[in-house]
Parts: sequence; C-alpha cells; structure tokens
Amino acid sequence: MPLRPLALAIALTVVSATAPAFAANAPQASQQAAKPARLNALYTQYWEELLRLNPLQATFQGDSRYNDQLPNFLSADYRAKEHEFNSRWLKTVESVGSDGLTGQDLLSYQIFVRDAKLSLESEQFPTWQQPINQFYNFASTAVQLGSGTGAQPFKTVADYENWRKRASKIPAIFDQAIANSREGVKHGVVQPKALMAKVVPQLDALIKDSADQTLFWGPVKNFPKDFSDADKQRLTAEYKAMIEGELMPAYKRLRTFVADEYMAQARTTSGLGALPNGSAWYAFNTRNTTTTNLTPEQIHQIGLDEVARIHGEIGGVMKQVGFKGSMQDFFKFMQNDPRFSFKDEPALLAFYRGLEAKINQRIPQQFSLIPKAPFEIRPVEAFRAQSAAGGSYMRPSEDGSRPGIFYVNTYDLPTRKTWDAEDLYLHEAIPGHHFQLALQQELTNLPMFRRFGGEIAFSEGWGLYAESLGKDLGVYTDPYSYFGYLQNELWRAIRLVVDTGLHSKGWTREQVIQYMLANSAESETQSTAEAERYMAIPGQALAYKIGELKIKELRARAEKELGPKFDVREFHAEVLKDGSVPLEVLEGKIDRWIAAKRG
Repeated sequence: MPLRPLALAIALTVVSATAPAFAANAPQASQQAAKPARLNALYTQYWEELLRLNPLQATFQGDSRYNDQLPNFLSADYRAKEHEFNSRWLKTVESVGSDGLTGQDLLSYQIFVRDAKLSLESEQFPTWQQPINQFYNFASTAVQLGSGTGAQPFKTVADYENWRKRASKIPAIFDQAIANSREGVKHGVVQPKALMAKVVPQLDALIKDSADQTLFWGPVKNFPKDFSDADKQRLTAEYKAMIEGELMPAYKRLRTFVADEYMAQARTTSGLGALPNGSAWYAFNTRNTTTTNLTPEQIHQIGLDEVARIHGEIGGVMKQVGFKGSMQDFFKFMQNDPRFSFKDEPALLAFYRGLEAKINQRIPQQFSLIPKAPFEIRPVEAFRAQSAAGGSYMRPSEDGSRPGIFYVNTYDLPTRKTWDAEDLYLHEAIPGHHFQLALQQELTNLPMFRRFGGEIAFSEGWGLYAESLGKDLGVYTDPYSYFGYLQNELWRAIRLVVDTGLHSKGWTREQVIQYMLANSAESETQSTAEAERYMAIPGQALAYKIGELKIKELRARAEKELGPKFDVREFHAEVLKDGSVPLEVLEGKIDRWIAAKRG
C-alpha cells in the first residue's frame, strides 16, 4: 500500500518510475466500463514497482528477487524519492477517479487514495530526526535478518552471497542514523532519556570482538549439508571479514554515539507533545493509527469510560465468586493462586487443543465464511521463548505449504494462567487472527496492496472483537475465565487513557506506570515495559480498542436497523470478506450492506 512514515514501515524505500498512459480519446461510456481494469493494471504496476524498489519489503513478503539490495532509507534522497513516489501514484490513480466504481473496486480506490494522502501528510513531521529507540531501531532488524532465523533466506550459495552484498550497506545506514539524530538535536527533536538508556545495553549484547560470537555467525554455523568444502571455506572467510571489519565497527560507532553524545542531549519529558509541533504530530498519529477522525481528547474520555465500565464488570465477577477484599486484592489472588497454573507444558498444550475442538463445534453458528487454510497449535521454539509474547499467530504461506500457526509460549510456566487461555486463543487463533489474515490472503481477486497490506485498527480490532464472542462460542463458562477476558479488555482500555495522557496531556512515564498499577492486575515490570513502548511509538496502542469498539458499534447498528433480518453469520462475513480496511471504509461498506438488506 502507499508508503507509511518510516517509524511504522522501515522497509519501504521508493524511487521514480513512469506510470502507463491510457488513451484519453475513447468514448466516455467505454472508458467508464473499462475503469476497474485500468485501475487494477495501475495497482499491479504499483505493487511491482514497490517490491522492485523496496527490497526489504520484498524480502519480508518472501519475494527473493532483491535480497542483495539495501538502499539507505534514512537518507534525504530517500525522503525525496518517497515524496515523488506517493505524489505521482496519488495523482495517477485520482486521475482515473472513483465515479461508477462499486464493491471491491470502490474499496480499493478509497484505501489507496486515503493511504497515499496520509503518507504525504506525514512528511511535515520529522520522524527521521529520531530514528533510534529501544522498541524500534535498525540495529536489531539487521541482526534478525542476518542471523539465519529471520526473513532473509540462507539455503543456497546465492542466498549467502546476497546477504554479503546487503550487509555491506548496513554501516551507511547506521552512520545516517547518527547524522539524522544530530540534526534532531539541533531542532529539539530528541528521544526521551529513559528510552535511550535501554538502547545501550541492547547494543552491548550484540557487539562482540570475534565474529563467531555474534548472532551474525548463525548462517556460518548452519551451512546447508550440500555446500561444497570450497564454498564453506570461502564464505566463512568472507563472513568473518565482513562481521569483524564492517559490521562490528559500525555497531560500536552507533553505541559510542548513543552513550557518549546523544544521552546527554536526550530529554527528560516523556510524551510527543513536548516536541516542536508535537500536539499536531500526535493528533496525526492518532488519525493514522485508528483510521478515524477521533481526537486525543475524545479517545482519552472513551478510555476512562471503558475502564470504569470494565471495573464494574470485574466487581460483578468478584461478587459472583464470593471474593472478600478490594479489586487490587482480587488481582493479586488471580495472579498468585496455584489453582490457575498449568501442571506442565503438555497440560498447557492439551488445554489449548481441547479449546480448539470445543470452539470449532460452535463456529458454524457464528460464521459462514471460513478460511480454507489449515491451522495448527505449536509451542514457541525454545530459542525465542524468553522474549516472545504469551501467544502469537503466523499466517499461512501463500502456496499452502505452511498452515496458519498459533504459537503458545510455555516458557516461565507459572506466568501462563488458565484464566488467560480462552481469550488468548479467541484473539490469536480462531476466530481471531487466523480467520481474518488467512481469509485476506485467500482473496486472490484483490490487488496485492490489499492482500498483503493491512490496518492495525482493523486487524487488532477484530482480534479483540473475537474475544467478545467467547460465550457465544461455548467458553467463558466459569467466572475466572470470564475475568481473563475482562482483564485483557481492561488492559486495552487503559492503553487509551495512558497513551493519550502521555502524548497530549503531559503525563510523565511515572504517572503512566502508577495508573496501570492502580487499575489493572499487571506487574510493575510489565507496566514499565508497556509505558516505554507507548513512549516509543506514540498512538500505536490506540488502534486495538478503537477498532473493537467500531466493530461492536456497527454490529449494534445492524441489529437495530435489520431486526429479524439480522444474521450474525452474514454480518461476520461482511466484515471479513474484503480483508483489512480502514475503519471509516468499514463503516461505509457496512452501512451499504444494511441498506441493501433492508431493501
């Protein structure tokens, strides 16, 4: 899809190309009839141009044609090309126009134009002047690519040579990050000190004197068996020289800059509102992330109202189970009582597989549109379990060789609670991310920017909405599991309060942590990590709850206006059948569906 601000999409690097010309003198009626075909031809060219000239984006999507390339996406030249790309493609698509478009053709046009305009609007905000923080920095991305466990393939000799060429471009990007950060210091656009203090140990963990001690050595330790001895010897020598002579010096330069120069310039404030034009910047982030026109003030109030409502629901659970004590006492009880722990890893996995069978029995009552892709539950691999989330979803491969996978984290078993399992499964697996992402990928009639793009407010909003279907799907039958749903809903509501508090109301990092501790069951460690996440990516955390509330609002509207004509299976199909769309586009298409059903 049209390019997003760098902090949200590091891999999108663009250059100029010429869009195809179409005959302007054809009869108007004929042109109108041919409009969808013309637009789809443009979208196809757009996507090919994007992948051809945005090599990291191609790699992450499994397209290996450009795995040896890495433009300097932090440079001024990149920003100029990004501007030209978005301006030209917006003009080209808008010149065709939307008159007469319906169905998917209308949705594709609306999404393309909306996202291109947002990309151009984002240029007024100098995200490029603060390219490093603890949550997002290219130093970590480079390691993921070069370790042999990420998106960059290491199966053939050509794959190894591709990474050797790509990795040679990494030092220039690090040096550009330093130069951009110095420019930010000149203009008062700097990161909070609390975030940068976390960056130094992250870099220290990656810097080693010997190549074979670095994570970049992974591909050398794991040469495919069919490689010749000559290739192994040559690549080993080349990788050692590259890591010790190019990559590690670049990491050390970056580390020295952060620790010895930038830390002294980092700010003591926490929110985006403290930066030049920060209020407008955050308001833009809010619109961009939530895909609505809600203001930070409106979202803050929605969050407060939701926290109060959910606290009331939790109070009802406390009464139902006869708990004596405060809500904070109840939170501690839910965290610490041994009855809520799994005996061992097999017991945890068996519980989830039992959930799959139970929920699948009720799916036909709620859904008529179901993905064709198979689905599996797997434990998170040991090598990444310590830092992985409690649960996550990987969409199926496009060629059908890999199923959709719900990864369950069995590391630190006492923290994996029985009451948290049902809502986590509904969100990450069925009918949450597996239904939404696998169905979207199966929409082979859609332009590629829609099949492989997405809006976080829609995808995460759907995940939360899926959690709300628990009782209809035969779970949340005991009050403690229902508390698990409420606790997760509460956490997403708290995000609305604290993210807007940080960035539009001058809240400090410490105020945010205290608010989370006072109003939820989360630990101080988790609350601190979450607060710093919100500081690093302002506005991103708003998408989840806002998306859920919009889907619930549209369902309530449909139920009210259609009465006995309302069929929940049809509603769910209508929400999912077009893939991920901005919430304002979703609302328009649901309103059209309601009108058509009403007759």
